Amino acid sequence: MNHLFLRFALPVLLAIGLATVVIYLTFARLFGDPFDEIARRQSTGQIFLLEQYIDKAGADEWLVRLNKVREVSGVTFELLPLRATLAALPESKRGQLARGAIVIDAGGKAFYRRVDRDGARYVGSDDDVILARHLPIDIGQALCMEAIRFGVIALFLLVPIGWWSRRHWRELEALSRVADDFGRGDLAVRAAQRPGSIIAPLAVRINDMAGRIGLLLEARKNLLRSVSHELRTPIARLEFGLELLLHRHAPSDPALEQRVRAMATDVDELKALVDELLDLTQLDHAGQMPTRPVALAPLLQGCAPLPSGTRHYSVSIDSDLGEIEGDQRLLARAVNNLLGNAAKYAASRIDLSAARYGASVRVVIEDDGPGIPLDAREKVFDPFFRLAREEDHAAGGYGLGLAIALKAALLHGGDIAIDRSPLGGARFTLTLPIQRGP
Repeated sequence: MNHLFLRFALPVLLAIGLATVVIYLTFARLFGDPFDEIARRQSTGQIFLLEQYIDKAGADEWLVRLNKVREVSGVTFELLPLRATLAALPESKRGQLARGAIVIDAGGKAFYRRVDRDGARYVGSDDDVILARHLPIDIGQALCMEAIRFGVIALFLLVPIGWWSRRHWRELEALSRVADDFGRGDLAVRAAQRPGSIIAPLAVRINDMAGRIGLLLEARKNLLRSVSHELRTPIARLEFGLELLLHRHAPSDPALEQRVRAMATDVDELKALVDELLDLTQLDHAGQMPTRPVALAPLLQGCAPLPSGTRHYSVSIDSDLGEIEGDQRLLARAVNNLLGNAAKYAASRIDLSAARYGASVRVVIEDDGPGIPLDAREKVFDPFFRLAREEDHAAGGYGLGLAIALKAALLHGGDIAIDRSPLGGARFTLTLPIQRGP
């Protein structure tokens, strides 16, 4: 059962229930209690017997006929004082009884009526009331019939609503799948546009939006790819020229030699930046990622060597982490990037731990550095983003390591979260889904 139908069905049922209450209150105010009318219809035979047989008797025969009816009827007929009966009835029904009308007591399965108002039946009959009890009144049956009536109405309303909502729920699910596929990197996916569908205008707009986003992303990829490849040629020329200058034509001036070596260092940094950019653009091609079973514990153990020998590095990796379908190189790159980031900012300590939690593995890397401000924990995964702090300028880098780590995690169905470490610095938690047990 789809959620769209449930959202329609509940208001429809509530509306029918509310309409029933409103109808009852309206009828009760305009025409009297509907339950009394139902009881009156069910007591038609006894009322007819009273009015057309007993009341038709003469003055000396009225009591005789009443007694005959008592002998053969299952209904009990009693004579009660008018004053006592008026005192026992609700105020709303006293006027009816005083006027000589039949007063129904649906709950007591009875009705009241004055014998007469002028004493014509017998002496003192104007001060008596006839009470008929044990009438064949069944309000429960009437309520059951009303419930069946409204149930049938509700059914005939909900069946077309169910058919309509089922059709459109399927279209919404198809639209959701398109959005999911597009979010996973399938830029060619588009929503089906069925003529006459209520969501056809939405599908058209989503397709237009997907087309524009796809063009922008493709242009961005092409720009990064082109720039990265085009930069490699002049960088290679610079490397070659500096190598010749240093080793074949060594400068006689020590200051000039130092300057040339600094330029060589700058070229190496530029080359590393281009390599990072190429890696980032390659991760955009999720469908081309080779996958195979990768044992996580050995992979993490291979990432365990301390990035910098001057810091205390502790490792705690469970042996039963299981396997994940993915690219071993990308997974190792993600962990190494996180370790490298911790090494840049840690004061003296870096901890790496990994444990299994249900169907996933959590790899935690934390340090005792300055940490990451709360408002920047999402932005640090953006390419080229760097915090405007002295520590960040001193640490160097290009702002691409965390972006590459997050993309690698997302390609494997995982994620990376940042919070405060008990050591005082940042704590990165890499979560990966497990496909197989150990």
